[in-house]
Amino acid sequence: MFTNFEEFAANSMLGHKDSPPRSQGRLHFSRDWQRSLYGMALALSKEGHFEWEAFRQNLISSIANWEQLPCGNQPPWDYYEQFLDALIKVLEQHSLLDAEELQAHLNALKPVTNPH
Repeated sequence: MFTNFEEFAANSMLGHKDSPPRSQGRLHFSRDWQRSLYGMALALSKEGHFEWEAFRQNLISSIANWEQLPCGNQPPWDYYEQFLDALIKVLEQHSLLDAEELQAHLNALKPVTNPH
């Protein structure tokens, strides 16, 4: 169940370039780390560590940077990779967490894949 802030955050992105993936009108997460990442961004903004709009502008910029890469150099599209990039930028801008520390936390959330 969304609180007023989560409702505001999700709805502020509807119909825009930075809108999260949806399935049947609901937010869609294909992996648990994506849900955790989304929740982390909402919680930090809700607690006043940064404005949601500052995060959104970083997300829009991250998506635009991906789109401007030559097709041969574009990594496969993954909304939540752009979301992660935007969160790292806003956290660095507000001196809350450095990129290496955040990546270590997120790596702990991502499942380890067996290469065999």
